[in-house]
Amino acid sequence: MPNHLFDAFRNAISAPDAVFIETQEGRIWTFADVLTLSARLANVLAESGVAPGDRVAVQVEKSAEALVLYLACLRAGAVYLPLNTGYTVAELDYFFNDAKPALVVASPQNAEKLAGIVSGCGAVLETLDDAGGGTILARATVAGSMFADVDRGPNDLAAILYTSGTTGRSKGAMLSHDNLLSNAKALKETWRFTAADRLIHALPIFHTHGLFVASNVTLISGASMFLLPKFDLDRIVALLPKATVLMGVPTFYVRLSEDERVNRESTAHMRLFISGSAPLLSETHRTFRERAGHAILERYGMTETNMNTSNPYDGERIAGTVGLPLPGVSVRVADMETGAPLPAGETGMLEVKGPNVFQGYWNMPEKTKAEFRNDGFFITGDLGVIDGRGYVHIVGRGKDLVISGGYNIYPKEIETELDQIDGVFESAVFGVPHKDFGEGVTAAVVAKPGASLVEKDMLTILGERLARYKLPKRILIVDELPRNTMGKVQKNLLRNAYHNLYD
Repeated sequence: MPNHLFDAFRNAISAPDAVFIETQEGRIWTFADVLTLSARLANVLAESGVAPGDRVAVQVEKSAEALVLYLACLRAGAVYLPLNTGYTVAELDYFFNDAKPALVVASPQNAEKLAGIVSGCGAVLETLDDAGGGTILARATVAGSMFADVDRGPNDLAAILYTSGTTGRSKGAMLSHDNLLSNAKALKETWRFTAADRLIHALPIFHTHGLFVASNVTLISGASMFLLPKFDLDRIVALLPKATVLMGVPTFYVRLSEDERVNRESTAHMRLFISGSAPLLSETHRTFRERAGHAILERYGMTETNMNTSNPYDGERIAGTVGLPLPGVSVRVADMETGAPLPAGETGMLEVKGPNVFQGYWNMPEKTKAEFRNDGFFITGDLGVIDGRGYVHIVGRGKDLVISGGYNIYPKEIETELDQIDGVFESAVFGVPHKDFGEGVTAAVVAKPGASLVEKDMLTILGERLARYKLPKRILIVDELPRNTMGKVQKNLLRNAYHNLYD
């Protein structure tokens, strides 16, 4: 039996000496380099006692070596467990004791403070830094350069990614070899990736967007990437004439839209700009198109499902939507109470079925069972509507639904109206306890530079556009909205901050 995912990556290589990675420092990694180092690292894993199915937890800074370590885990049959570099020791203690990794790879500066909890969960500790150093690479230099890849089938686990845990304990989403491979193939087809593509990779690699979307699609296409440690406006602008694709979060495109160096001439070599991980404002979509001459392609995915939908490569990319279901993926809208499928145009819970959908939550069989319908559809927790053309519109998270005075209120509808008010840059609508209404509809608004916003005036404008029960009880003008690493607004933090607003 072959190694399902890695064999597909290997078979996509057009030539061993073709470039796969160019780092910010100008170092070139060919596919042959990657094959050699991944073999050496896989040998180190095996020598450390990592058996097929064992977890390898990784919390390191982004680097080419870190990306190759992911491939080494695939080759060794291990389950790759990437962890956000911002996690604290207390948070890591939970992940390590839940996943029980056989090996933990950490940044050298964190090794001492992690040593106790790593040994406490029975794991071996290695280090890796973003400059090509660390104990695991030192061991790799003397390890064998050949490795017999471990047999792994389509349903064997390739990775575990922990959810953000904003509604409780973080859950480990178990992703199989075919979950990842089927999605990479669907995205390659949908986005027309070929070996000629050069991706600007400025995303973290501990998240599904940077690790599985950006990296796996590049690998399955035999394409190459410019690997940047993080978003760097000057560097990205300089790379535009050499690259063909950029994958980013909405913040990337806000910054690019504000830069005069980004224009139709500087982006002439680019063929595709992709946005995800958080909603893209319609204004950003319009502004970027006017400046660069490209319509940003927005898509929709989750930790548990990889990508589900995408605006079309050919065809209309509609601002405010996340497009059509990917090949092989089924998306439906269901009644939140009964689970009955709803017709086009009605709002309900988005549910997804396909080879991309995860295997369940690690060590949580009851939670897994509760999140799936009897016919195999996964309940995403996202509220949405599918229009008459089949385009999916995200209304918000189910947990963000505001129930005020007995009415179901969808934050996205109010945010869309707020964002159209002159001087509003962005907004977030959420509910907090209210003694009369159960929950009070509340908005946090960020002003555009130089704009002066007045709460009363905004409420007057909204009053002409929305039913009275949908109107915010308060509109709070804030400097910025709280976001996670991928740019997604964290409404749970807003709810916590303003919990007592209506006391």
